[in-house]
Amino acid sequence: MTSRWLLEVATVRPVSVRWRVMSLSVLNEHLDEDPEGDPDGYLWMPVRVCAAVEEEFGHEALGRFYTALGTRLHLGGDWDWRTLFPSSLAAAGLPERLAEAGGSTAYDAAVRASHEAGTGLVGEDVGTPVIAVRPADGGVDGGGATTAFFGPCVSPTPRGEAAGRLWDGVLLMAGVAGFYEFKRAPAEPDFTV
Repeated sequence: MTSRWLLEVATVRPVSVRWRVMSLSVLNEHLDEDPEGDPDGYLWMPVRVCAAVEEEFGHEALGRFYTALGTRLHLGGDWDWRTLFPSSLAAAGLPERLAEAGGSTAYDAAVRASHEAGTGLVGEDVGTPVIAVRPADGGVDGGGATTAFFGPCVSPTPRGEAAGRLWDGVLLMAGVAGFYEFKRAPAEPDFTV
Protein backbone atom coordinates (compact mmCIF):
# COMPACT_ATOMS: atom_id res chain seq x y z
CA MET A 1 0.00 0.00 0.00
CA THR A 2 2.87 2.37 0.74
CA SER A 3 4.17 1.86 -2.79
CA ARG A 4 0.84 3.03 -4.23
CA TRP A 5 0.93 6.06 -1.94
CA LEU A 6 4.47 6.95 -3.06
CA LEU A 7 3.40 6.85 -6.70
CA GLU A 8 0.53 9.17 -5.83
CA VAL A 9 2.89 11.49 -3.93
CA ALA A 10 5.04 11.74 -7.07
CA THR A 11 2.05 13.27 -8.90
CA VAL A 12 1.64 16.13 -6.41
CA ARG A 13 5.15 16.70 -5.01
CA PRO A 14 8.59 16.94 -6.68
CA VAL A 15 9.45 13.35 -5.74
CA SER A 16 11.22 10.76 -7.85
CA VAL A 17 10.70 7.19 -6.65
CA ARG A 18 13.66 4.80 -6.88
CA TRP A 19 12.65 1.22 -6.14
CA ARG A 20 14.88 -1.19 -4.22
CA VAL A 21 14.50 -4.79 -3.05
CA MET A 22 13.77 -5.64 0.58
CA SER A 23 13.22 -9.20 1.75
CA LEU A 24 11.04 -10.44 4.59
CA SER A 25 12.91 -13.75 4.28
CA VAL A 26 16.22 -12.04 5.04
CA LEU A 27 14.63 -9.93 7.76
CA ASN A 28 13.19 -12.96 9.55
CA GLU A 29 15.82 -15.64 8.90
CA HIS A 30 17.36 -15.33 12.38
CA LEU A 31 14.01 -15.97 14.11
CA ASP A 32 13.00 -19.40 15.44
CA GLU A 33 9.51 -18.97 13.99
CA ASP A 34 8.83 -17.03 10.79
CA PRO A 35 6.10 -14.43 11.44
CA GLU A 36 5.23 -14.55 7.73
CA GLY A 37 4.38 -18.26 8.00
CA ASP A 38 6.95 -19.19 5.36
CA PRO A 39 9.09 -21.99 6.83
CA ASP A 40 9.78 -23.40 3.34
CA GLY A 41 11.20 -20.15 1.95
CA TYR A 42 8.66 -19.45 -0.79
CA LEU A 43 9.01 -15.71 -0.18
CA TRP A 44 12.53 -15.91 -1.61
CA MET A 45 11.02 -16.45 -5.06
CA PRO A 46 9.47 -13.02 -5.65
CA VAL A 47 12.46 -11.09 -4.28
CA ARG A 48 14.82 -13.08 -6.48
CA VAL A 49 12.76 -12.16 -9.53
CA CYS A 50 12.72 -8.54 -8.33
CA ALA A 51 16.51 -8.59 -7.96
CA ALA A 52 16.89 -10.03 -11.47
CA VAL A 53 14.66 -7.30 -12.88
CA GLU A 54 16.55 -4.55 -11.07
CA GLU A 55 19.97 -5.92 -12.04
CA GLU A 56 19.13 -6.36 -15.72
CA PHE A 57 16.73 -3.46 -16.33
CA GLY A 58 17.04 -0.98 -13.46
CA HIS A 59 14.87 0.49 -10.73
CA GLU A 60 12.18 1.89 -13.05
CA ALA A 61 11.58 -1.58 -14.47
CA LEU A 62 11.50 -2.93 -10.92
CA GLY A 63 8.74 -0.43 -10.13
CA ARG A 64 6.71 -1.55 -13.15
CA PHE A 65 7.15 -5.21 -12.21
CA TYR A 66 6.27 -4.56 -8.57
CA THR A 67 3.06 -2.81 -9.65
CA ALA A 68 2.11 -5.61 -12.04
CA LEU A 69 2.92 -8.27 -9.43
CA GLY A 70 0.93 -6.53 -6.69
CA THR A 71 -2.05 -5.98 -8.99
CA ARG A 72 -2.19 -9.66 -9.91
CA LEU A 73 -1.71 -10.81 -6.31
CA HIS A 74 -3.95 -8.44 -4.40
CA LEU A 75 -6.61 -7.54 -6.95
CA GLY A 76 -6.48 -10.57 -9.24
CA GLY A 77 -5.99 -13.24 -6.59
CA ASP A 78 -3.27 -15.02 -8.60
CA TRP A 79 -1.03 -16.69 -6.02
CA ASP A 80 0.38 -19.35 -8.36
CA TRP A 81 4.05 -18.44 -8.87
CA ARG A 82 4.16 -20.47 -12.10
CA THR A 83 1.72 -18.07 -13.81
CA LEU A 84 2.10 -15.00 -11.62
CA PHE A 85 5.73 -14.17 -12.39
CA PRO A 86 5.59 -14.60 -16.19
CA SER A 87 2.31 -12.68 -16.52
CA SER A 88 3.55 -9.87 -14.25
CA LEU A 89 6.82 -9.61 -16.17
CA ALA A 90 4.96 -9.47 -19.48
CA ALA A 91 2.61 -6.79 -18.15
CA ALA A 92 5.65 -4.75 -17.10
CA GLY A 93 7.19 -5.07 -20.57
CA LEU A 94 9.93 -7.39 -19.35
CA PRO A 95 11.10 -10.79 -20.63
CA GLU A 96 9.26 -13.71 -19.07
CA ARG A 97 12.56 -15.62 -18.81
CA LEU A 98 13.30 -13.58 -15.66
CA ALA A 99 10.70 -15.70 -13.83
CA GLU A 100 13.33 -18.45 -13.68
CA ALA A 101 15.29 -16.35 -11.18
CA GLY A 102 12.68 -17.22 -8.55
CA GLY A 103 14.00 -20.76 -8.27
CA SER A 104 17.68 -19.85 -8.33
CA THR A 105 20.05 -18.65 -5.61
CA ALA A 106 22.02 -16.61 -8.18
CA TYR A 107 20.47 -13.33 -6.99
CA ASP A 108 20.54 -14.01 -3.24
CA ALA A 109 23.65 -11.89 -2.67
CA ALA A 110 22.00 -8.98 -4.50
CA VAL A 111 18.82 -9.45 -2.43
CA ARG A 112 20.84 -9.40 0.80
CA ALA A 113 22.89 -6.37 -0.24
CA SER A 114 19.80 -4.35 -1.18
CA HIS A 115 17.98 -5.43 1.98
CA GLU A 116 20.95 -4.56 4.19
CA ALA A 117 21.32 -1.16 2.50
CA GLY A 118 17.75 -0.37 3.54
CA THR A 119 17.88 -1.73 7.07
CA GLY A 120 21.29 -0.13 7.53
CA LEU A 121 19.53 3.23 7.32
CA VAL A 122 16.81 2.48 9.89
CA GLY A 123 17.90 -0.51 12.01
CA GLU A 124 17.25 -4.23 12.02
CA ASP A 125 14.15 -4.21 14.21
CA VAL A 126 11.77 -2.81 11.59
CA GLY A 127 10.14 -4.42 8.60
CA THR A 128 9.06 -3.13 5.26
CA PRO A 129 8.51 -0.52 3.88
CA VAL A 130 11.67 1.51 4.36
CA ILE A 131 11.78 4.92 2.71
CA ALA A 132 15.02 6.83 2.26
CA VAL A 133 14.80 10.46 1.16
CA ARG A 134 17.69 12.27 -0.49
CA PRO A 135 16.11 15.56 -1.53
CA ALA A 136 17.80 17.87 -4.01
CA ASP A 137 17.10 20.92 -1.82
CA GLY A 138 19.41 19.86 1.00
CA GLY A 139 17.04 17.67 2.99
CA VAL A 140 14.55 18.23 5.74
CA ASP A 141 17.31 19.19 8.15
CA GLY A 142 19.02 21.55 5.70
CA GLY A 143 22.21 19.49 5.88
CA GLY A 144 21.65 17.33 2.83
CA ALA A 145 21.65 14.11 4.86
CA THR A 146 19.52 11.13 3.91
CA THR A 147 16.39 10.86 6.02
CA ALA A 148 15.17 7.28 6.33
CA PHE A 149 12.30 5.66 8.17
CA PHE A 150 10.05 2.62 8.37
CA GLY A 151 6.55 3.22 7.03
CA PRO A 152 4.13 4.70 6.81
CA CYS A 153 1.73 1.81 6.47
CA VAL A 154 -1.47 3.29 5.09
CA SER A 155 -4.72 1.89 3.71
CA PRO A 156 -6.56 2.91 1.68
CA THR A 157 -4.07 4.82 -0.45
CA PRO A 158 -4.48 8.59 -0.02
CA ARG A 159 -5.04 10.31 -3.36
CA GLY A 160 -4.18 13.74 -4.70
CA GLU A 161 -3.33 16.43 -2.21
CA ALA A 162 -4.13 14.10 0.71
CA ALA A 163 -1.17 11.97 -0.40
CA GLY A 164 0.99 15.09 -0.55
CA ARG A 165 -0.06 16.27 2.90
CA LEU A 166 0.77 12.88 4.39
CA TRP A 167 4.19 13.04 2.67
CA ASP A 168 4.81 16.51 4.09
CA GLY A 169 3.86 15.36 7.58
CA VAL A 170 5.93 12.18 7.45
CA LEU A 171 9.00 14.13 6.30
CA LEU A 172 8.44 16.67 9.06
CA MET A 173 8.30 13.96 11.74
CA ALA A 174 11.22 11.99 10.28
CA GLY A 175 13.33 15.15 10.31
CA VAL A 176 13.10 15.49 14.09
CA ALA A 177 16.17 14.00 15.78
CA GLY A 178 15.16 11.23 18.17
CA PHE A 179 11.70 10.69 16.68
CA TYR A 180 11.18 6.98 16.06
CA GLU A 181 7.55 5.83 16.23
CA PHE A 182 3.98 6.91 15.57
CA LYS A 183 1.49 4.05 15.52
CA ARG A 184 -2.12 2.94 15.83
CA ALA A 185 -4.01 -0.28 15.11
CA PRO A 186 -4.13 -1.07 11.39
CA ALA A 187 -7.24 -1.03 9.24
CA GLU A 188 -8.00 -3.86 6.84
CA PRO A 189 -5.94 -3.36 3.67
CA ASP A 190 -7.95 -1.87 0.82
CA PHE A 191 -6.23 -2.56 -2.49
CA THR A 192 -9.14 -1.31 -4.61
CA VAL A 193 -8.63 2.42 -4.06
